[in-house]
Amino acid sequence: MPTMEVPPARHLIDGAWAPARRQGTLDVVDPFTHETFHAIADGDGDDVDAAVAAARRAAPGWAALSPSERGALLGRWAALIGEHVEELAAVEARDVGKPLSGGRMNIWIAQGIVTYFAGAADKLTGVTLPTRDPGYLGYTVPEPYGVCAVVIPWNVPAVLTAANVAPALAAGNTVVLKPSEVAPMVALALAGLALRAGLPPGVLNVVTGLGPRTGVALTAHPDVDHISFVGSTGTGRAVMTAAAAHLVPVKLELGGKSPNVLFADADLDVALPAIVASITENAGQNCYAGSRLVVESTIHDEVVERLAVLMAQVRSGPWDADLDMGPLVTQAQHDRVAGFLKDAEGARLVTGGSVGEGWFVEPTVFDRVTPGLRLAREEIFGPVLAVQEFTGYAQAVELMNGTDFGLLACLWTNDVSRALRLARDVRAGQVAVNQFHDAGVIGFPFNMQKDSGFSRGGGYAAMREYTQEKAVAVRLLEP
Repeated sequence: MPTMEVPPARHLIDGAWAPARRQGTLDVVDPFTHETFHAIADGDGDDVDAAVAAARRAAPGWAALSPSERGALLGRWAALIGEHVEELAAVEARDVGKPLSGGRMNIWIAQGIVTYFAGAADKLTGVTLPTRDPGYLGYTVPEPYGVCAVVIPWNVPAVLTAANVAPALAAGNTVVLKPSEVAPMVALALAGLALRAGLPPGVLNVVTGLGPRTGVALTAHPDVDHISFVGSTGTGRAVMTAAAAHLVPVKLELGGKSPNVLFADADLDVALPAIVASITENAGQNCYAGSRLVVESTIHDEVVERLAVLMAQVRSGPWDADLDMGPLVTQAQHDRVAGFLKDAEGARLVTGGSVGEGWFVEPTVFDRVTPGLRLAREEIFGPVLAVQEFTGYAQAVELMNGTDFGLLACLWTNDVSRALRLARDVRAGQVAVNQFHDAGVIGFPFNMQKDSGFSRGGGYAAMREYTQEKAVAVRLLEP
């Protein structure tokens, strides 16, 4: 069983695997077999208190450590991740239900993120400021917040662990991480490797448990200095409300309803397989999933016909069969997606539309989806694609921006000027042209707008997210 030697029913607190104070456990379930293959500690406020206290004790020493030494420790962590790619990939794949190749890709991405911030740790600088005369000096200093709380969901846990923990540590903060109780194993395994890499006790702590108890205790804790939350928009609002009680800064990465905007001059042989992958990868359980297709009317019929063929070719199965798509992660998620399939409200079903045995959902395409329908506006988090047709640039922009979310927009056109105008006019934190997402770009910021949240996550800006700026003004005395 792939567990990477994570001991059952244990938190990672102050450099040691510790049992929960309340002695409760939660089952970790294989989404394909529905069998329990591990148990985690069911934490509560007492466990959170212990983890935050450990992080607080470790914070001064970690912040005082040379940033080059912090980077070297992160580099050793990245190297250990690289040595255990296959084991970690199996852990994530089984935990979430995704194909093994998807787990492997996520571990490679996670390793790349940790490597990036290992190199960035000693590149974080302030600035010198102009003065009115040479008798003054002004400069800024980036400083860590102290104790950072990180709460992540279950869909891509390795990537989200690395993307939030690595920059926080590189900037000199200590961290208390709360992974989802649905898929906690790879976060625990990665933290165990960080411990082996030499991170001092208390620098990285992991507390497991239910969100309403453990997650709430962490995000409302009075001794937390910064909160990073990844999850649903509704829960993000609750986290922000809790943070307001202590005036704690918050980074929110929330939902999405990302469009692929397809013009007639695009290369359909390139675009259509990418569009299918954008909604079937991880069974559509990604915040940036390409869940909407906004397609030009002159190619609409051809595109929908070809999409139906491609979607029908997607192979589903258990994680270790390593096909194209796995089941949804839980019964609750399966029921949620099934509810959208039943409530299509007049849209035309092109292909799919039914649930399989277990927690599987067929890759599904709905056409003639009007802007007011739930299919067009709400995050489904399943392999369900809503097709909307446009005529002319103005209508394309209107449909593209026609949701409350603003995470990612993918633009497919061979007209450079049109692509640049669309990139300007879209209300999204990230834009990809003639590709899905950010392939080929190192350090691409994971930005967002509107109800998708706000953050300076990913890449060059992430360490700024985990630091506060201090300004210093000095009057130089005469010798």
